[in-house]
Amino acid sequence: MATSTNLRTYEPFADVFRTSPFFDITNVFDVPRMRRAFPPMPAAPEIRMDVTEDADAYHVKAEIPGVRKEDIHILVEGNTVSITAEVARKKEAKEGETMLCTELYEGKVSRTFTVLADLDDTKAEAKYENGMLMLTLPKKVGTKAKALPVM
Repeated sequence: MATSTNLRTYEPFADVFRTSPFFDITNVFDVPRMRRAFPPMPAAPEIRMDVTEDADAYHVKAEIPGVRKEDIHILVEGNTVSITAEVARKKEAKEGETMLCTELYEGKVSRTFTVLADLDDTKAEAKYENGMLMLTLPKKVGTKAKALPVM
């Protein structure tokens, strides 16, 4: 009779407790079988955006919902653009109510990106409506590329 040597005993905590004496307790819930039960929470919401380009300018559409336009800061330096927004929520605690769960984000979000051409920050425009930030970032005049012939 043939015996199978490929069979192993199921050990549910084999991934958690390693034979190392320096076991890191912070990885207890980072077990592949438990990731579905304890999904990782994102650190902060991202600013999602679309960037398009035409001959004269870059056009940016960025989603920043739930922010007042006074709390959005845009910095243009050379060919780098930084968008920072601060999300502030009012804490409304009514008498007799108990907060069971709170998932609304409160804090700062930011996004920095670089474009190929230098930007003319004096002519740049920003508009914010209904949670959508629209930027028009004109290119500097005189920064066109010149093709060099190879000899």
